[in-house]
Amino acid sequence: MMNNYLIKNAKIVNNGAIIDGFVLVRGGVIRAVAEGDPGVEQDQSEVIDADGRYLIPGIIDDQVHFREPGLTHKAEIATESKAAVAGGVTSYMEMPNTKPQATTIEELERKYDRASEVSMANYSFYLGATNDNINEIKKLEPGRNCGVKVFMGSSTGNMLVDNRRSLEKIFAESPTLIATHCEDETTIRKNTDEQRARFGEDIPVHMHPVIRSEEACYLSSSLAVELARKHQSRLHILHISTARELELFEQGTDFDRKSITAEVCIHHLWFHDEDYERKGTLIKWNPAIKTKHDRDSLVAALLNDKIDVIATDHAPHTIEEKQSKYFESPSGGPMVQHALVAMLELVHKNKLTIEKVVEKMCHAPARLFGVKGRGFIEPGYQADLVLVDMEQEWTVANKNIYYKCGWSPFTGETFHSKVSHTWVNGKLVYRDGLFNEMVRGERLEFDRKS
Repeated sequence: MMNNYLIKNAKIVNNGAIIDGFVLVRGGVIRAVAEGDPGVEQDQSEVIDADGRYLIPGIIDDQVHFREPGLTHKAEIATESKAAVAGGVTSYMEMPNTKPQATTIEELERKYDRASEVSMANYSFYLGATNDNINEIKKLEPGRNCGVKVFMGSSTGNMLVDNRRSLEKIFAESPTLIATHCEDETTIRKNTDEQRARFGEDIPVHMHPVIRSEEACYLSSSLAVELARKHQSRLHILHISTARELELFEQGTDFDRKSITAEVCIHHLWFHDEDYERKGTLIKWNPAIKTKHDRDSLVAALLNDKIDVIATDHAPHTIEEKQSKYFESPSGGPMVQHALVAMLELVHKNKLTIEKVVEKMCHAPARLFGVKGRGFIEPGYQADLVLVDMEQEWTVANKNIYYKCGWSPFTGETFHSKVSHTWVNGKLVYRDGLFNEMVRGERLEFDRKS
């Protein structure tokens, strides 16, 4: 019965439609998807009666920070991938700002080796760009790596690429997708100096979006778009946080034609600047959470397909680190366990449909990155699947948080949907609060020219 499942009586969400039916999994692969009842039970299959719950493809998160190696007091690949599968995230793409930084192929492969030993979800890792590692970037194999990460603004780990000649080379010569963090450093430094003159070293956290301003984001994002158009690069701009930046992107979901794409993160779709008063540094992210208008414009951009992907930017720190004063408190927070249910809460509030959530968290990242055999519920695809109860109320509390850091910006929040089952490569890794900790994910592969 290993990796053989019959999931019946499910509402199957796939390719913009919902059908009442069943999915048959054999040897880790989806073998059949059909409407109605399967009839005679399949021999040697464990039967899971979904009882009307929603079955969706596993979430593909294109931006996480799992902090290993070198920052494992905050998080580890093992702990964060466990939290991920509890939240329905079955594949992730992890960032290079670890210690040491993943700026060489050798260091990158060490991370793959470690993930093969401990990760409960599927994985890929970005190579980090620097001002002088273009030769390492050129060695990347597009079919075996998610992309190159370029910090066009400084953030946690200080991997700023600020040399124009270096940026030109990266955009001209990268053999694969370029993912960017876009904030203009000159603008941020100017704004910081202004707020220091006003407040000294005790800047209140609600000034974070003033320091890391709309202008800082737009200047950097527009530069990235300019470079990508000049060099015909494949550009993916991460964590868009302002309404103004949306003018840089085209509508549509044709990723064969659309060479410049955009991502938005959960926290920019959920919080706004008035929340700093109650959440403080717990919602300090780079780029900063901004206004209600920005938040609502980002939601609208999902509906009109100017924004292509929803991701987490899962970036845990210890609670002691986060509760420091403004300059000492690092940016980022944990998110993978609660990303899907947060977006489903927007479904309950009639701001999104479940079909749109699946499109932006499963289908689009699979198609945009060219992930092989994942992101859809179709015969021949890997059985990365998530069963969700859309009518189960629960409240986030310390006792049900799986992050190593032990806290969440959603603590105290009541959600009305809950993940009940998660399969990774056809293996049932999570079921109603219990884990199969023997399950290991696989290295993602990519089907793309560049």
